[in-house]
Amino acid sequence: MLYIKNATVCTPDEMIADAAVVVDGDRIAAAGPASVTPCPEGAAVLDAAGMFVVPGFIDMQFNGGFGSDFTADPTAIWAVAAKLPRYGVTAFLPTIITSPLERVAEAQQVMIDAPADRYGSEALGLHIEGPFLNPHKKGAHNPAYLREPDLGAVRDWSPANGVRLVTLAPEQPGALDMVEVLVERGLVVSAGHSMATYDQAEAGFAAGIRYGTHLFNAMPTLTHREPGLPGALLTDPRPVVGFIADGIHTHTSVITLVWKALGSQRLNLVTDAMAALGMPQGKHVLGDFDCWVDQSSARLHDGTLAGSVLSLDTALRNLINYGGATLTEVLPTVTTTPARLLGLEHERGRIVPGHRADLVLLTPDLHVEMTLVGGEVVFEATSLHRP
Repeated sequence: MLYIKNATVCTPDEMIADAAVVVDGDRIAAAGPASVTPCPEGAAVLDAAGMFVVPGFIDMQFNGGFGSDFTADPTAIWAVAAKLPRYGVTAFLPTIITSPLERVAEAQQVMIDAPADRYGSEALGLHIEGPFLNPHKKGAHNPAYLREPDLGAVRDWSPANGVRLVTLAPEQPGALDMVEVLVERGLVVSAGHSMATYDQAEAGFAAGIRYGTHLFNAMPTLTHREPGLPGALLTDPRPVVGFIADGIHTHTSVITLVWKALGSQRLNLVTDAMAALGMPQGKHVLGDFDCWVDQSSARLHDGTLAGSVLSLDTALRNLINYGGATLTEVLPTVTTTPARLLGLEHERGRIVPGHRADLVLLTPDLHVEMTLVGGEVVFEATSLHRP
């Protein structure tokens, strides 16, 4: 049992000063003001003076990191998961971009055969981004593997077989039938890499699409007469909207605009991070392509953005800085909102009794000091005082 004391706890429904959290095994046993949350006898004590304690972050779109690309090598998922907690990420969706269906099947098998001794951030299931995308918005996806929606190609895509989220272009022939089938199996379906008009996007939402992949990127340009997919994502209340808040995929003023338009219940910060995250600048890979990475971005040889080198804690700080928001206001974008979308709101995303003890300790300037996954400390920046 662990007793975290002297913290400011963001549940994130409320911020509680001089608070304590009791962790029993992999669950939160109690959380609240220290005056009514005593230390259980025999519990280890963690002094979090000056720290914020927040729910663990969930990244819905993560292509790889630390030199490994999941599409090129799905077996790297577990090694990368062990390092992800340094950014406050306690759960994520390993993302496989457009590739041969055999590679998707290989990644599914990696998820099914997850090692019992895996460590670090928890892989909740695959995000399959492609191959049912619009060739005119392929981005950094290999056009050789793009194909029209085919129900036979996804016959074994399900949460039980390692898949949680699928990105497709809703305007493609047969896409809406695929959406209905995948949703019936319990998957989340997203609109992305698409040329969908506003009406086509609305038809996708009616069929069951409940997410948008990296708003504004690989979509038609939003205009006042042709709002297209981005206009539909911004105005329809049904979908949660993924967004890369790095100031590169969109202008920083757009970060402000998106925050004001969507708020914390529909905005979901993602990284779209690729193999260069946590690595030196230079040449790296995304799927089949070589990418050139500088201090802030990853690009193909023609300048096309190829994922990002953004960490999720940095994205959160960016939203606070550019959106003019507070920590409590923005936390749901990486905690309760993705948990709700994935149907996990009853065990993840909040600091309340009975939820998983996935916790992050943040410094006053919102950098990650410590991360716990299932009650276990899996990252520690410095040695905190533990009397």
